[in-house]
Amino acid sequence: MKAPLYQLKAEFFKTLGHPVRIRVLELLSEREHAVSEMLAETDVEAAHLSQQLAVLRRSNLVVARREGSTVHYSLTSPQVADLLAVARSILSGVLAGQAELLADLHAAAPRTPPPP
Repeated sequence: MKAPLYQLKAEFFKTLGHPVRIRVLELLSEREHAVSEMLAETDVEAAHLSQQLAVLRRSNLVVARREGSTVHYSLTSPQVADLLAVARSILSGVLAGQAELLADLHAAAPRTPPPP
């Protein structure tokens, strides 16, 4: 039986649900990176990065290319970078709305007189 589209979407977003995987995808949105470069940028252990890269490979979001002893990664589609840009835009709007709400709360807070 074929999985419904909403279930496939949920699995896709679960794949994106890890900070290291998001950081890797952000780096790869800029350009192809060697694993050693990503290690420096993500500040995680090599085994942990390797694990996260494996998840992204299995989900077909990234592809590896070997050059000698160096492994380089890139996105399988520029649409992944587009998705991250849309997420950033949505979050910017949400955070701006929260900042406005916080400012409104501070403005509406009753003024307490200073202690004598």
